Amino acid sequence: MEFKISKELIDQLEILIETHSDRELATLLNDMHHADIAEILNELEIDDATYIFRVLDSEKTAEILLELEDDLREKILAQLSPKEIAEELDELETNDAADIIAELSQSVKEEVILELQDMEHAKDIVELLRYDEHSAGGLMHKELVKVNANWSVLTCVKEMRIQAENISRVHSIYVVDDDDRLLGRLSLKDLLTSSTRMPIKDVYIKKLNSVKVDTEDVEVARIMQKYDLEAIPVVDEMGRLVGRITIDDIVDVIKDEADKDYQLAAGISQDVEADDSILDLTRARLPWLVLALLGGFISVRALGLFDGAMEEHANLYYFIPLIAAMAGNVGVQSSAIIVQGLANNSLRGSLFNRLIKEVSLSLFNGIILALILFAGTYLFLNVSSLIGFIVTIALVSVIIIASLIGTFVPILLDKFGIDPALATGPFITTSNDICGIIIYFSIAKLILGF
Repeated sequence: MEFKISKELIDQLEILIETHSDRELATLLNDMHHADIAEILNELEIDDATYIFRVLDSEKTAEILLELEDDLREKILAQLSPKEIAEELDELETNDAADIIAELSQSVKEEVILELQDMEHAKDIVELLRYDEHSAGGLMHKELVKVNANWSVLTCVKEMRIQAENISRVHSIYVVDDDDRLLGRLSLKDLLTSSTRMPIKDVYIKKLNSVKVDTEDVEVARIMQKYDLEAIPVVDEMGRLVGRITIDDIVDVIKDEADKDYQLAAGISQDVEADDSILDLTRARLPWLVLALLGGFISVRALGLFDGAMEEHANLYYFIPLIAAMAGNVGVQSSAIIVQGLANNSLRGSLFNRLIKEVSLSLFNGIILALILFAGTYLFLNVSSLIGFIVTIALVSVIIIASLIGTFVPILLDKFGIDPALATGPFITTSNDICGIIIYFSIAKLILGF
């Protein structure tokens, strides 16, 4: 059954904290999952959350630390001494520990590293801190099981038992040479069914996907998704095995990338959350709002070029919202599909074939919508058939142009190394609004001659 926070539970915890009933507090929380405890701490005052954090043992609180919201984790860490923080990090895998240390100030970071008890663990953490956080090196764990190709099966099993003691999950057994260069992987089934004297080089599987330390995290996610991998080894420039990336780390990458693309599509230029300061939220939203305002000015200026229509054919202005809305909607639909294809690396075929496909699709949709619109203007609106004809022709034209803009702008942005998700937000809707108005009145002027 899913855990739910109740007011009764919060009240009970606050009473236990106030009375310093540490044993009862630990008994109540120790049987809970660390993610549920993190959810509880997010609901408490910072002093109460820190108190609970100090009552529970480090093995439990280390996992809780990873589940906390960023701002709460930052506040709790600020109230812990470097020695207390080090005790938490000693319980974590290297990449998780490195992520937390990276959030600390430089002076605190150095003190925490000096307080780490396991020197090998500390060395691995320091190594990970050197890599860009959005690279394979910044994502990887140092904990893994590796065996030498020259070992026998018996030696291999003995060494694996020693290595596995410090690893929570063994996804793969990697095979290396005497220089630690990655050669392949070892199947557990082959290991169990082979003679104990057989050398590993005669048993292991040579075909293996791997990534380099400087591979971008989104590329790592794409490879793991494509080949349905639970883990992938990471090698350095010399091909030496230096770590592994597991599926839980990649899920975080995919989520972060999706959040970023969603915000870009909504016209938010940097990563923000609802609880961020007004200044941060303004910085993220204002640039695109300024762009939309500028687009509005251009639209007004474009309408001014056709002021003759206002005097002679005022009915044309009734359809401006319809034309602009259809242009924006079609553009966003087209760009969303292309951005998705670029993100999944599933976009196939030449640009010419894509052009033909988009024109055909737009023409088909445009004709259906135009027929509905023409029938609607004839039956329900008090406008002439000529105006209805102009609007329907303009609608088909606008849909085709908007579809092409929505298709090729993301592709061009991607070619120039700009995130194509930009093309699914205000950029597309604003540009298509302007194009739609110009196309609409240009067709009207051509037919009516005002």
